[in-house]
Amino acid sequence: MSGQIVEKLIVHTTALRVRYADTDKMQVVYNGVYLEYFEVGRTEMLRACGVPYVGLEKQGYLLPVLEASVLYKQPALYDDILTIEARYDATPRPLVRIEYTIRRDDTLIATGFTVHSFVRAETMKAIKPPKIYTEAIERYLQTAYAASSQVGEPMIR
Repeated sequence: MSGQIVEKLIVHTTALRVRYADTDKMQVVYNGVYLEYFEVGRTEMLRACGVPYVGLEKQGYLLPVLEASVLYKQPALYDDILTIEARYDATPRPLVRIEYTIRRDDTLIATGFTVHSFVRAETMKAIKPPKIYTEAIERYLQTAYAASSQVGEPMIR
């Protein structure tokens, strides 16, 4: 299988400290904030892949959320350090679905997903993922695959 990417799963983690502003009177993270945490995970994953949102927007593309879901497992609290894992199956398709896991150390806090579609900013009409995006994702996968082949451990699952 040398030189081939069998699965195109990108996994990226981001650490985040819970701010006081994210919590309610009980110092528990307010339920709607988890979608903001998903956004942090998604934004940082895309940045790591070489496709920051600002770059897409400068090219006239937007990536609105069409669907979102959060399953709450345990409360996150003020000053917790959370790990947001964003997972993206980069197999080319019209919609972009990103799955998330939020943890505090080994404790599962929440899971969920978002579904997105690319649109042209001036028309707000749905389009297939633009070349700037697909080429950056492919470069990232190739680089990650090459690095994992050199050390003998897969970085891409």
